Amino acid sequence: MRRLGLVILYTVLGLVGFIGSYMGLDAVLSRIPAYDVSDKALPLKYEVYILSNGVHTDIVLPVKTDLMDWGAVFPLDDVKRKEAGYRFVAVGWGDKGFYLNTPEWKDLKAKTALVAALGIGETAVHVTYYHKMLVDEYCYRVEVDSVQLLQLRDYILASLDTDDNGHAILIPTDAQYGNSDAFYEAKGAYSIFYSCNTWTNRGLKKANMPSGIWTVFDKGILRHYRR
Repeated sequence: MRRLGLVILYTVLGLVGFIGSYMGLDAVLSRIPAYDVSDKALPLKYEVYILSNGVHTDIVLPVKTDLMDWGAVFPLDDVKRKEAGYRFVAVGWGDKGFYLNTPEWKDLKAKTALVAALGIGETAVHVTYYHKMLVDEYCYRVEVDSVQLLQLRDYILASLDTDDNGHAILIPTDAQYGNSDAFYEAKGAYSIFYSCNTWTNRGLKKANMPSGIWTVFDKGILRHYRR
């Protein structure tokens, strides 16, 4: 019994130590800027947004510009509400099981969480069309130049799994969160060290936008946008 008690004690202490180190590492690395604010030689002529639901972050882009038409990548036929006039498209990446099987935290199953944490599941890109964006504590507007917008474009496109014709692969599901969203197959593995927010932060870093060195939480991103 004593040996069992020691095993349990060491296990608990190890788990507490790991969680503390994990949270502490995120708190430190997410605060260190990973972008160069002086590198702004081109006109800032495009608006993008960083959007959070309190847990998960999306990169929000104009649906159509002179540089890109996202409607050609994510057709409106893939969403329930096929309306004209959508101005913005929000793109997020994450564990496929979480996206499709956990619409709310109360729906989370131990198997889904374990598969996601270990990075052994599939991933998906979640796309949502919007007519307008409302700036608040969870949504931040940023002006970017053409190079930054192209870097965001290339990053998102590189995250998509595609068919033999190079088209995004729609995931047939009734798990949509609304009437203007859809899911697509994605590349990469989700884990406790590479979350949906790590994906967002990495894209922002590539586009030289406000971001930290590393984070797994939305707060690690949003703190760089709060004034």
